[in-house]
Amino acid sequence: MYVIFLVIPMLQGSYYSFTNWDGLNKHYSFVGIQNFIEAIRDDTNFRSSILFTAKYVLFAVVFQNAIALLLALLIESQSKGKGLLRTIFFMPSMLSIIISTFMWVFVFTKVMPALSKYAVLKFLDISWLGDPNISFFTIMLVSIWGGIGTLMIIYMSAIQGIPKHLKEAAIIDGAKPHHMLRYITLPLIAHALTICIFLTLNHSFKVYDLVYALTGGGPARATQVISMNILEEAYQRNFRYGYASAKAIILFLIILVITLVQVSVMKKREVEA
Repeated sequence: MYVIFLVIPMLQGSYYSFTNWDGLNKHYSFVGIQNFIEAIRDDTNFRSSILFTAKYVLFAVVFQNAIALLLALLIESQSKGKGLLRTIFFMPSMLSIIISTFMWVFVFTKVMPALSKYAVLKFLDISWLGDPNISFFTIMLVSIWGGIGTLMIIYMSAIQGIPKHLKEAAIIDGAKPHHMLRYITLPLIAHALTICIFLTLNHSFKVYDLVYALTGGGPARATQVISMNILEEAYQRNFRYGYASAKAIILFLIILVITLVQVSVMKKREVEA
């Protein structure tokens, strides 16, 4: 199954990235690296989608992990109600992304304008999805809401695995909460940090459904991510399958390089810890 549905299509995509195939006709010709040169040098929409995706990845990695870790620490510090709190914060991760984003579209387009009619909530009267300066933060809000649940569970599992005698010894020695976090908790959950950052990086670079359901890449391509640009090139607008395959290879190389660097750096920190 892995070979049929992943390896073979990846090899075929790599092959077609050096052609001008439109995805329909049997006849096509080889163009060498021309597709890659055009994508990097001449395609302003593709470069814009890379910049927007990089911005999205940076915010997603930082805020999803920071909030998930904070929630895990707060819940684990409670003596009662851990199960209820864990369930409440994990529930958004159980919903379909399309369904949850449609729910948020209703909130931003119907609920917010209705609430803004009250003087106290007048600040809600903004274009949450139509303003390029605001739509990014709207996307990030929904992304964080739906993404922290899984990360939180991973962090909680790692925190629960910290030996109790280390915590007790630190308390006896007079360690304060911020010392416990810096010198005991974070070093001993370094493996969870590696996993969660890897998962966030991988998911954020390939994000499509969330952005598509919220803004469709608009307004005026202001929120178009790389995956949307690739699919648009292959199927929706130009039917340049070979050119789109070249863009997909570029995305694959970007993810590969960043992931290898991230895992290498984080693994070194785990060893040092």
